[in-house]
Amino acid sequence: MEKTSEFNGHALPKMSGSSTSVKSEKKGCKERFRTFLRKNMLVILTVSGVLVGVGLGMMVRSLDLTRAQMTYFAFPGEMLLRMLKMIILPLVVCSLVSGAASLDTRSLGKLGGIAVSYFLVTTLIASAIGIALAFIIKPGVGAGALNTNDLDLESVSANKETADSFLDLARNLFPSNLVAAAFRSYATDYKIISVGNGTHGVHQKVPYGTEPDGMNILGLVMFAMVFGVALRKLGPEGEELIRFFNAFNEATMVLVSWIMWYVPIGIMFLVGSKIVEMEDVVLLVTSLGKYILASILGHIIHGGIVLPLIYFAITRENPYTFLSGLITPFTTAFATCSSSATLPSMIKCVEENNGVDKRISRFILPIGATVNMDGAAIFQCIAAVFIAQLNNAELNGGQIFTILVTATASSVGAAGIPAGGIITIAIILEAIGLPTNDLSLMLAVDWIVDRTTTVVNVEGDALGAGILHHINEKEQKKKQAHRQEDDREQELTEVKVEAVANITALEETSPLVTHQNMVSDGSRDTLVDKEGVESVL
Repeated sequence: MEKTSEFNGHALPKMSGSSTSVKSEKKGCKERFRTFLRKNMLVILTVSGVLVGVGLGMMVRSLDLTRAQMTYFAFPGEMLLRMLKMIILPLVVCSLVSGAASLDTRSLGKLGGIAVSYFLVTTLIASAIGIALAFIIKPGVGAGALNTNDLDLESVSANKETADSFLDLARNLFPSNLVAAAFRSYATDYKIISVGNGTHGVHQKVPYGTEPDGMNILGLVMFAMVFGVALRKLGPEGEELIRFFNAFNEATMVLVSWIMWYVPIGIMFLVGSKIVEMEDVVLLVTSLGKYILASILGHIIHGGIVLPLIYFAITRENPYTFLSGLITPFTTAFATCSSSATLPSMIKCVEENNGVDKRISRFILPIGATVNMDGAAIFQCIAAVFIAQLNNAELNGGQIFTILVTATASSVGAAGIPAGGIITIAIILEAIGLPTNDLSLMLAVDWIVDRTTTVVNVEGDALGAGILHHINEKEQKKKQAHRQEDDREQELTEVKVEAVANITALEETSPLVTHQNMVSDGSRDTLVDKEGVESVL
């Protein structure tokens, strides 16, 4: 029986629907909140890991831990780095082989050309921003009285010739031993030998090759790309091996998704341990504050304005919406200071959150993590000008151009590891004839600057993947439109052919048409005869 309520003496049905709608609204809100949490749980936990790490570091810092205790405190963070580095080799090789094999040679050449152009242009812009900011802010002016002994720094040895640095880059592109390239790279060192006899002997610096520990990612990237193209050329024979690399790649991505859930814990201890290890921060900031400010400002301008503008100009889409899906890899980059270590989470997020084609992301991101170092180019240029100002050396136009070109080129060879860019600054300083003994100052604040450097490095790679995905989609749409046009034309041709065939058939079967044709071919006399014959018939 329906419940009623009395209003002005009239019985009215009760509004039972309103309470139901409120309940359904509450249920809807709860469901939306749960969905939001499910989607963004990893991002929330990762960002929380950084904040908790800062608080934890400040608390533990007051305990005055010994060096050994600091090592134990940093252990969970070290485990994260080890896990991420463990996955780099299979990820880079398999993703590049499967990526290069899945794209046809024309697409590969075109996309490769666009990628190289994008990397080159963005790195040149980054270098120009770095030099401009260094001359505007002048971080080295007035810091000439700064004594490195006050900061308790060790000297950094850097006696490498510029020519040898670029030759090493080429040598690492083609490793002599592919297995050794997984854990060793090539580097030139020098020994002094005496040439000549007795007192007339001359001492010469002779270069020789060494193999320091550290993965030669450049060589592995080169081999994987060429090997993928070779498998594509094989045709059906290479399909089995391509399937193997695809399966290996997918399995690696599953491992990455498992490691991602440990990232918040690892990041918390990585950030916390860095705060505990800090020396006198106040002294560092007061003495090198302008250098830190110039570097971080350069990264903000390039990463927050220039790169998004390039992305918008090409794709006409909101770059910040694209970047909002990459908070986890950016946080990982900030905590680990390693482009290579951020690669697994970057590939995962770019594909899942931003819908970038797997063939594009797995082809371009490993290359970008190796050769595209916008953030490094900015701080290397600022560091070079800073050291020139520190030594009261006036830089001419030629030297500024040398810094620009050398920083762009040497950032390609910079290792995707913490403090990887410091050694490349030595190459720039050698190229413009400046002393390298002040590099220890860069090393003192590298742990601060390197965080924003790595974030900008990986942002450039991600936006590059987004741009290539957009261009590839555009090309696919054009091809599809052309295909549809061709199909339409083919259909029309078929229709015309059918029409002609029908007329021929009528000519063959209709006696009237046959006579008309004969009339057109014959003379007037024949026409009269034919009509006579027909009339009789």
